Amino acid sequence: MMARPAAMRTSPTGRPRVAIRPLGCWPLLAPRPNEPSKTSTAPATAPGRTSRALRVAESERTAQRSHRAQRLASHMSRSARHDLPLRRYVKGMTTQADKARRFLALHRAGEPLLMPNPWDLGSAKLLAGLGFEALATTSSGFAATLGRNDGAVSRDEALVHSAIIVAATDLPVSADLENAYAHDPTGVAETIGLAIEVGLAGCSIEDFSGRDDVPIYDAQLAAERVMAAADIAHAGPVPFVLTARAENYLHGRPDLGDTIARLQAYQQAGADVLYAPGLRRIEDIRQVIREVDRPVNVLAMAGAPAVPELAEAGVSRISVGGSFAFAALGALVSAATELLEQGTYGYQAGSALGRKAAIRAFS
Repeated sequence: MMARPAAMRTSPTGRPRVAIRPLGCWPLLAPRPNEPSKTSTAPATAPGRTSRALRVAESERTAQRSHRAQRLASHMSRSARHDLPLRRYVKGMTTQADKARRFLALHRAGEPLLMPNPWDLGSAKLLAGLGFEALATTSSGFAATLGRNDGAVSRDEALVHSAIIVAATDLPVSADLENAYAHDPTGVAETIGLAIEVGLAGCSIEDFSGRDDVPIYDAQLAAERVMAAADIAHAGPVPFVLTARAENYLHGRPDLGDTIARLQAYQQAGADVLYAPGLRRIEDIRQVIREVDRPVNVLAMAGAPAVPELAEAGVSRISVGGSFAFAALGALVSAATELLEQGTYGYQAGSALGRKAAIRAFS
C-alpha cells in the first residue's frame, strides 16, 4: 500500500477565518470548435492552451489586488516558476498546503463533513457564509451555467472555474474533474498537476470512461490512473487530497462486489478518500466502510439515508453533487411558471430569503 505522506496525516491546530475578499467576474473561455472531447484517447487539452486559460484567470485575480492571488499567479507563471528558489516556492504555497491539511482533517468517521457543491462564485460565497467548512465544484452544475449538459465542459474551462471557486472564499475546495479529461495515466497525471497549480485542496477522478459501449474503465487501467494521480498529488510540497470514485452505480452496473474491489484497489494505488456515488442502501454503505481503510464519501441523493444514519454508519463526508444547482434551477422554473400561468407573485417569499442571504454573504 502506498503510504500517505506525513504532511497529509497532520491535523490542523485551528481553523482561522479570513475575511472574504470581493472578486470581479472572470471571463470564461469559449469552447474551441475543434477541441477533443473527454472521450478522446489523448489528453483533452494541450498544455499550451491550459497555460493560456490559467493566465486569463490569474490576470483577473491579480487585478483585484489580492495578496494571496498574487502569490498564486507568481507560482503559476511557467517561465518564472523555474527561477524561484525552493524557499520562496514553499512559502508561496503555505496557505494552499494549510487548506489541504485542514480538508483531510475534516474527514472524520462518524462526524461526516457536509460538503456542498457551488456552481459559481456567488453560490460559493453564499454557502461559505452559511457555515460550511469546505466546498467542492460540480461538473453538472457548472455545465448548466454554460447552457450545457454534464460532460460537455473542457479541461480549460473546468480549471478556470475551479480557480474562481478557490478565490471566492478562504475554505478548502475540491474539484470534480470527471475522468481527469484523459483516458491514459499520463494525461491524468497532467491534469492533477494543473489542478494543484490553480490552488485546489483536492479533487476527485472517476473511473467512468464516457463511452456508451464500455462506460467503466477496465479495473487494472482504472487503478493505474489513480496511481498516476496519487504520484503527482503526493509528490510536491503542497499536499493534495485525492478522491477516487467508483462509478458503477451511476452507469447501470449495481455490482457491490466489483465496486468494493475497485475502491480497495484505488486505496492501494494511493487515494486519500474513496467514493462510490449512487449507493443508497445503508447495508451497502456499511459494507463498503468495513472493507476499506480510507475515509468514505457518500452522495446525498433521493433514497439515500439521512445524515444522522450515515454518521452512525461511519461515513466521513457527504456531498451533494449538482443537486443544489438544479434545486436553484427548479426554483426558477417554479417561479417562472407561476408568473406565466397564474400571474401571481408567490415566489417573492423565496426571493426575499435569497436576497437577504446574498446581501449578508457578499458584504
